[in-house]
Amino acid sequence: MEGFHRLNNALQCEGVALAELADAESTPLYVYSAGTIAARYRAIDDAFGGYPHAIHYALKANSTLGIARLLRSLGAAADANSGGEIDVALRAGFIPEQIVFTGVGKTPAELAQAIDLGVRTINAESEGELERIDSLARERGTRVRVALRVNPDVDARSHPHISTGLKVNKFGVAADAAREICRRFADRQGLELAGLHTHVGSQITDLDPLKRAAMTIVALAKELRDDGIRIDHLDIGGGLGVSYDGAQVPSAEDYAAAVLPIVRDSGLALILEPGRHIVGPAGVLLSRVVDVKDRPDGKAFVIVDAGMTELMRPMLYGAFHRIEPVMCGSSSDDIVADVVGPLCESSDTLGKDRHLKRPQPGDLFAVLDAGAYGAVMASNYNRRTMPAEVLVEGARWSVIRRRQTIDDLLALEI
Repeated sequence: MEGFHRLNNALQCEGVALAELADAESTPLYVYSAGTIAARYRAIDDAFGGYPHAIHYALKANSTLGIARLLRSLGAAADANSGGEIDVALRAGFIPEQIVFTGVGKTPAELAQAIDLGVRTINAESEGELERIDSLARERGTRVRVALRVNPDVDARSHPHISTGLKVNKFGVAADAAREICRRFADRQGLELAGLHTHVGSQITDLDPLKRAAMTIVALAKELRDDGIRIDHLDIGGGLGVSYDGAQVPSAEDYAAAVLPIVRDSGLALILEPGRHIVGPAGVLLSRVVDVKDRPDGKAFVIVDAGMTELMRPMLYGAFHRIEPVMCGSSSDDIVADVVGPLCESSDTLGKDRHLKRPQPGDLFAVLDAGAYGAVMASNYNRRTMPAEVLVEGARWSVIRRRQTIDDLLALEI
């Protein structure tokens, strides 16, 4: 659990008891370990060592300002997937030259925003998008750095909802069409073809898809060099997975060892876009038990005050998260239970068939490895307010997002 451990049977985040945080800020509550984020960021940076590289943290994983500012302080740049994420990056202190703009459906307004700011690179998804960028750039009398996103038709071997590198997915241009597209757009007045981009999916725990994707764009870069088109970087995306169930997964060192031999011969700088791998294990969702209901089949429902409005992943992907009691009690009453939320949906289930000590109303549970795609995907369904978020640094902690109120929720309504 890295930054999370037990002290006298009580779950801690670094030097702070989780029960203390729940008492102070109520539940549901997101808690993040700054030390874990720093350690995981540095592990990637160190793994790629002296090879020219830049780590553009994927804001889509967790874009809370406090998290983004922490990553910036560690030396990260930013990967934004919308105009809103560009604004978040700027407010977190990133300068435009540290922002890569990615996304399959960039609007004209978002493209204009990125061009006017002068972001490092726009990762272009299609010929049509290249045309729009070129037109907007020429209107402004400027040239825009772009990288063409290539779809290598590689199966990420993760959940189909988060696989992005197959030819049936909506992302990028087909690998066999990319060379001709680059040749046609290389001399456009408003474009500077600066790189190639690929990203085959998320929560990848088998390195072969990442190696195959890297091989595809390295081969394309060499073909472009033969055509007299010189680019300066390869963006190999992100996607490196984390262990949600305690099983062994590739480390940052394994990742670097897999892709560096492939890209080294190109001589091109690397852009990496990790998100989940850095922040996933650095967060937990705290929730209190509301009720325990026995079922006719001998199992039970443990009903907690967090659900799909706070953590959508189990409902959206069938994702597994370990769920642990914050305080280990002395009860010997073992039960098999579904841990469910309070929402008016049968799918509002955080975990099925979990073996637990029978809890009591008011007991605290921690949903582990919830730092990525947790708070950032939260919703107000059933008019529930967004949870607070806390960042722990050693023995100190601070609220980096206060709990939303019903007045906040209704402030935009007439």
